[in-house]
Amino acid sequence: MTHVPFLCLCLSAGLTLSSSLWILNKRLDCSQPGLDHCKINNCSDKPMAIQRAPSDPDWGPVHVGVGMDKHEAVPVMNVTWNLKSDAGVFSLRGSEINILDQSTNQTMCVQFSYKIYKQLNPNSNRWTFSLDGVVVEPEHTYVVSLVNLPEPKTRENKIRAKIVTVPGCNNSIIQTARICLENGSLWRPHVIADMSVDKGHKKLIIVVGFEAAQYSERYQVSIQSQALHDSKNVSKENRTLLNVTFEFGLSQLSQCKMLLTIQPFFTRCRNDCWRPMKVIDYCPYYPPRTLIIKAVVGLLVIDVCLFYLLWRAFHKDSVSTPSSIAKDQPEGFQVQERKRVLIIYSLDHPLYKNIVLKLCGFLATKCGTEVVLDLLDSARLGVLGGIQWLDLHREQIESSSNKILILCSPGVQAKWRAMCGDRPVFLREDVRSPVGDMLTPALSLMVPHFIRSPSFEKYIVAYFDDVCSEEDVPSPFNITVRYKLMKQFEELFFRILDAEKHEPGRVNHIEGLSEDEYHQCPSGRALQDAIDAFHAYQLEHPQWFENELLESSELEVEETLAEICDNVTSQNLIIHYVNESTQVKTQASDFTADKTGSYTAEQLQMCPSVESSHLIVEDVQTL
Repeated sequence: MTHVPFLCLCLSAGLTLSSSLWILNKRLDCSQPGLDHCKINNCSDKPMAIQRAPSDPDWGPVHVGVGMDKHEAVPVMNVTWNLKSDAGVFSLRGSEINILDQSTNQTMCVQFSYKIYKQLNPNSNRWTFSLDGVVVEPEHTYVVSLVNLPEPKTRENKIRAKIVTVPGCNNSIIQTARICLENGSLWRPHVIADMSVDKGHKKLIIVVGFEAAQYSERYQVSIQSQALHDSKNVSKENRTLLNVTFEFGLSQLSQCKMLLTIQPFFTRCRNDCWRPMKVIDYCPYYPPRTLIIKAVVGLLVIDVCLFYLLWRAFHKDSVSTPSSIAKDQPEGFQVQERKRVLIIYSLDHPLYKNIVLKLCGFLATKCGTEVVLDLLDSARLGVLGGIQWLDLHREQIESSSNKILILCSPGVQAKWRAMCGDRPVFLREDVRSPVGDMLTPALSLMVPHFIRSPSFEKYIVAYFDDVCSEEDVPSPFNITVRYKLMKQFEELFFRILDAEKHEPGRVNHIEGLSEDEYHQCPSGRALQDAIDAFHAYQLEHPQWFENELLESSELEVEETLAEICDNVTSQNLIIHYVNESTQVKTQASDFTADKTGSYTAEQLQMCPSVESSHLIVEDVQTL
């Protein structure tokens, strides 16, 4: 068998086109007993095709492992193939192997030249060749193809191809490679949290200890709960064990459990590395409460219970129904806890925005869910800023049992592709909205957390199948269930509740949430009307999404119009008179001089906030 040794030396310019696809090689010789003039060349000089096509090759094993060059360990692929023992073997002049990296479209071509005089090798076995030490990347997919030379005139049945997917760094086969080590593949932090209480100073002291990694020089250690968040940076400085001390006043602590997170900064993954987490329960270390505090807490608990019972008594759309299976099962599924949902979406169109708002109303009134939406929290968003507002809610949700709902639409897919290198996307409704485009920063923050297993269950992906499609779901979300709304809304709501619809011996059902029932309540009817209105609009305007896209030259015009509309809305303007130049003179209802302004009838008519009763275009010339 011919082997290319595991030593680092690129064959030549013809054997490699990039630094990520090359061969560990020192001796460009593939000779073996009974084989004449075997050597390895580049693919620049190919033999001429002959009339009689030679036999095609047979695949041998393809292995992926870790090989060593003179400096470091790298992940490598070894390819082996055989020659058929027929008369066609005598017309062969060599074999050609091509490797394509589908992730980067980079290719490598290697040509084996030889001459054969016997059908079998001296061991009476078929001739076998091997290309060893092709350096590959973790989680990349490669297409390896083989053809015997001289190349036949008809190649359809003569080329052999195989697809090889390299495992990720969490696989034991390649986790010792340098590239994996620089991503923290072998890091085992062994986190320890020691707690004590300083009664004199009324402080809780937490000492966090963990083992440092080889390729990460600094770490950020964070402790957070619903009421507090504290982070500290620590450098390795040639140490193997690191300690970080946190001190909290007892008055700051409102919950018994806190989440401890250690963020490493490895050489390759940098800010996006795996973060070990640990839940800290400090209740056993908390000093005993006094009798007065216990009494106050008891009264608060009683008040909360009374408020909950009153709320349940007057809540018309209570969420519980009988099971649809056996009669001896409990009568229905009972919601035990009020959940919070952060909704992420794209402002594709005013009618689609209306659907999102009506969905929020349905979740709040029918389902008893607390909804977090940028349009409903614009005041706080304006104070914090978009990124901080999103990150605050994401951290709160990931440290609780609440969820993040991502509503996919054409705008979500287009903005994701723009983040991946496609042309920038500017939507008309984003420019007009006071909160702007919140989807792009949301994807930047949340996609890295989504693909990690500890955060995976926090995210729910859905789309309205009457106005959107599964093609609108960005590729990172293809690994999870995509719910169709409103067909699968009941299943989605069970996911929000962290409950199972299908249990052994029974199927749970929540009254009023199925596709045939949700529109029977006022909020559900409003949601259905909003979906039907947008669906009808799409049928009349098949190119609706393209019409909502703005070129960079149109942005300034749209921003000016958005400013005018904002002024009209905020000033509560009424029409006072129209002059001969067709300008509508507007004046604030409180008749203060500093809130007056002149705008054209066309400008005011384009503002969604101006009702037709406030602006009669037909009478502009006659007034």
